[in-house]
Amino acid sequence: MTMDQKDVDVVVIGSGIGGLSCAAVLARYGFDVTVCESHTIAGGAAHSFERQGFKFDSGPSLYSGLSYTPSVNPLRQVLDVIGVDLPCVTYNTWGCRLPEGDFDTSVGAEQFCEVLARLRGEDAVSQWRRLQAVMTPLAAAAIALPASALRLDLGAALTISKFAPSLAKHTANILKLTGSFDRIMNGVVHDPFIINWLNLLCFLLSGLPASGTNAAEVAFMFGEWYKPGVALDYPVGGSGALVNALVQGLEKHGGKLMLGSHVEQVLVQGKRAVGVKLRNGEEIRARRAVVSNASVWDTLKLLPEGAVPNKFRSQRQAIPECDSFMHLHLGIDAQGLPADLACHYIVVNDWQLGITAPQNVVVVSIPSILDPSLAPPGKHVIHVYTPGNEPYALWQGLDRRSQEYEQQKRSRAEVMWQALERIISDIRTRCEITLVGTPLTHERFLRRHHGSYGPAISAAKGLFPGHGTPLAGLMCCGDSTFPGIGLPAVVASGMIVANTLAPLSKHLAMLEEIS
Repeated sequence: MTMDQKDVDVVVIGSGIGGLSCAAVLARYGFDVTVCESHTIAGGAAHSFERQGFKFDSGPSLYSGLSYTPSVNPLRQVLDVIGVDLPCVTYNTWGCRLPEGDFDTSVGAEQFCEVLARLRGEDAVSQWRRLQAVMTPLAAAAIALPASALRLDLGAALTISKFAPSLAKHTANILKLTGSFDRIMNGVVHDPFIINWLNLLCFLLSGLPASGTNAAEVAFMFGEWYKPGVALDYPVGGSGALVNALVQGLEKHGGKLMLGSHVEQVLVQGKRAVGVKLRNGEEIRARRAVVSNASVWDTLKLLPEGAVPNKFRSQRQAIPECDSFMHLHLGIDAQGLPADLACHYIVVNDWQLGITAPQNVVVVSIPSILDPSLAPPGKHVIHVYTPGNEPYALWQGLDRRSQEYEQQKRSRAEVMWQALERIISDIRTRCEITLVGTPLTHERFLRRHHGSYGPAISAAKGLFPGHGTPLAGLMCCGDSTFPGIGLPAVVASGMIVANTLAPLSKHLAMLEEIS
């Protein structure tokens, strides 16, 4: 072995939540694992960053199922596996600014029925209750088999058999979860507001409306958000604390994270992935596997010509992509703000445009309301974003140092300012820090192809790709693989890959421990 080469069991490309989950669980299984991250901050789309004492989340801000165990949330399962705690603040209410009006709503079924009665009348309430009755057994089916039990080889027969009694009870309902959610929704509800609301929830989950969102994903969400006594969670320290917990678990079990280590190419010998080459020339050899947590398109860029069949490359390259994001990160003076501000708000400008229309949906997060440590005393930190609905084509080819780029940033950010003004009317005079992010920012800092939210794979047409590839020794996890987009899904993908690489005996022992 030369000075600029080292050997490990597994190399993971990218420290997104899927990659970190995979690596931390692999380390817990006893593998010598190294994660290579191009950025100087871990966490991928979920990383956080600090400016002048304000701590900003770059991505996800809505969490559930993290503050108790056992939990159906795969992230909580991974934290249990690696033996790391994640302190959370719990809450149950968020604000809505919709065409029908402004109101607060809560997780749990009853309060939403009160909102429906006020906005739409008792018939709408009856429809919602019918939908709940339909979704209750489907939600139970969706969580009957935890992600921690899944692996991609014949050993799955044994790991899954531990849950056989529960699965047998839910067989009929599991089959109903394989298609798109609209097939379930359309037969139960017809009130336009409820249909719009469900399309909104689906869009926030998957980047697609109900017609493209997997029914299992919605059933999982229903099971989490509309059960009695439910609460939402926010990690103390923001999404950065979540990332740090996974890194802590990785390193606690002997794994290594290399920041500022850009993977330039997957090394291939004898039709097998045998490691990675970094931009600085260093090589890391992998005895067991290379796992890519990069997007499907970015993974293809790392493979040498001829490493995979042309048909596979062209099929994966042609996978449609969700749009990108606009971001507004603000550090503000909080003096004199109303005491009843919610942590999160969802703003919809016009249902008629369609839920996926550019700039139609805006999400606002003010996490320092729950966790004051995220901002200096008397201040708030705010993250506003257009969630996966900003077309990359509007930005493609722009020079980030040009006047044209600055002008477009101002004009395309305006919808976020206007949404925020519906919550804090004098917001523009309160700002001490103002950062505007675009699809080019998303692409640059997150190494995301076109700054995309991920593959726009409609559940009506099929599932997300599996974790294997035609190149022996190369596996994939993250939001370009099954089960898909969103924090629980990417964690599940990472855990499935780790379980598959682990000896069956160790996987079974792990299931015994966390059950």
